[in-house]
Amino acid sequence: MKIQIRRIFIKSNTSGFTLIELLLVLVILGVLAAIVVPKFSGRTEQARITAAVTQVSNFGVALDAFEVDNGYYPKGKGGLEDLVIQPKDAQNWRGPYIKQIPMDPWNNPYIYEAPGKHNDTSYDLMSMGPDGRIGGGDDITNYDDATRRR
Repeated sequence: MKIQIRRIFIKSNTSGFTLIELLLVLVILGVLAAIVVPKFSGRTEQARITAAVTQVSNFGVALDAFEVDNGYYPKGKGGLEDLVIQPKDAQNWRGPYIKQIPMDPWNNPYIYEAPGKHNDTSYDLMSMGPDGRIGGGDDITNYDDATRRR
């Protein structure tokens, strides 16, 4: 007894996408990307500026707490380190006032000076902003143009 096995080939009526259909989908995706991407790219820079303003404000709270405890603001250009590590002359230091000294959102150090040129009774604090250099109108500071000495 012989069993016959027959192969049955089923023809499918479905077919793949044509080249024109694929190109049309790619064009539609390209148009959508051209509309959406610029809207989100502007948000990134705006978010960095907001982060820098917030960090300058947070430094201000920590520096004010240091001043309340010690009677003076940290001195010099490297004074921000005094918020993390107790300086020798700070007998009432109750820190650390912040966990670490962050870089600004553009990966540049914050510029601190006490006594300040613009705030001569306290300190000046600045991020150089998106262009990474002092001046140019995009700096983020704890002082504004009205308090700047000319």
